[in-house]
Amino acid sequence: MSSETSTVERAFRAALYDDSDPGLDTGASLLAADPGADAELARRGAELVAAAWRRGWQPADVVRLVRRELDDAHVALAARLIRAQVPDDRPRGRRWAAQLEELPAPDGPARVADRFSHATAVLELYRLLLRLPALEPLEEPRQEQHRPASRMLTRIRALLAKAEATGYPEEAEALSAKAQELMARHSIDEALLAAGAPSADAPGACRIGVEPPYEQAKAVLLDAVATANHCRAVWNEPFAFSTVVGFEPDLEAVELLYTSLLVQATHAMTKAEAAQRAGGRKRTKTFRQSFLAAYAHRVGERLAAAAEAQVTQDLLPVLATRDIAVTDRLENLFPETTTTRLRGVSDAAGWTEGARAADRAQVRARPRLD
Repeated sequence: MSSETSTVERAFRAALYDDSDPGLDTGASLLAADPGADAELARRGAELVAAAWRRGWQPADVVRLVRRELDDAHVALAARLIRAQVPDDRPRGRRWAAQLEELPAPDGPARVADRFSHATAVLELYRLLLRLPALEPLEEPRQEQHRPASRMLTRIRALLAKAEATGYPEEAEALSAKAQELMARHSIDEALLAAGAPSADAPGACRIGVEPPYEQAKAVLLDAVATANHCRAVWNEPFAFSTVVGFEPDLEAVELLYTSLLVQATHAMTKAEAAQRAGGRKRTKTFRQSFLAAYAHRVGERLAAAAEAQVTQDLLPVLATRDIAVTDRLENLFPETTTTRLRGVSDAAGWTEGARAADRAQVRARPRLD
């Protein structure tokens, strides 16, 4: 065993298998005193990242957890480790590649003031990675590896971005309505194409962050969006994400629409809260919780009505077949699930304002597709 390996082993024994601060200080002191151990320390980090992938984690999941549990310096360190491990990894599909592209910039605060502080941050990150539990593996469908980017989804993404950015409600409504129409047409065209020419296409799954605060209401909103787009969602509260199961075009629609609705809800909530404060009100937390809960509930009703309105009799067999496939995949991933009740909804003004905002949100019944 080389001296560099011996240093890292001793640091790990002191710091990684013990949650105490003295152990962390001991490990950091050992690493700080031996610059020759840096390469071995980085190699061990790559091994921890690879182990996380084997346990079902993905780059966005790791970054999300590190950001919540630690701080920005640790996030930058995690991003550096993930990038460094890529050459040794296998191809994992378009969605995984997109997560790698969205990692924090490599010139972020990956190194701190001195060797001891840097070694402490590295060991804190490694502690977290070492203790990651197993998650459900979300392999992308085989044909997805070579699937070209959809021009339709590019158009939808652009329309929703404009709808979120404009200050004119009429323009936002027109843009979002057009995006909704394209989403519906894209989803059903894909379903009919698959029915007419069966392929290896199968339901996939993705994880979407559901971040605090007010994560329960956000999870309800995501569930409503998923259901309306022929998908199913399962919320993992401890790790702040929901797993959405469905066919790939529908998964992409869910990601786009959920993000857009959340942006619209946040804008509306901020405006409504400012009006409440102007009237002398100070209880903002209960107002926001109730606002978002009502928004999610009402938007869910509107989306359900829109989804029902767009389905014609000739489409029912195709959609039913795909629904069965999605349900089977969901049950394979999650043999056991539980339900939870929405908590903290006690503010009448917040509920009223949230429902009003949902009625104003840019979600129209999609035109019937013949």
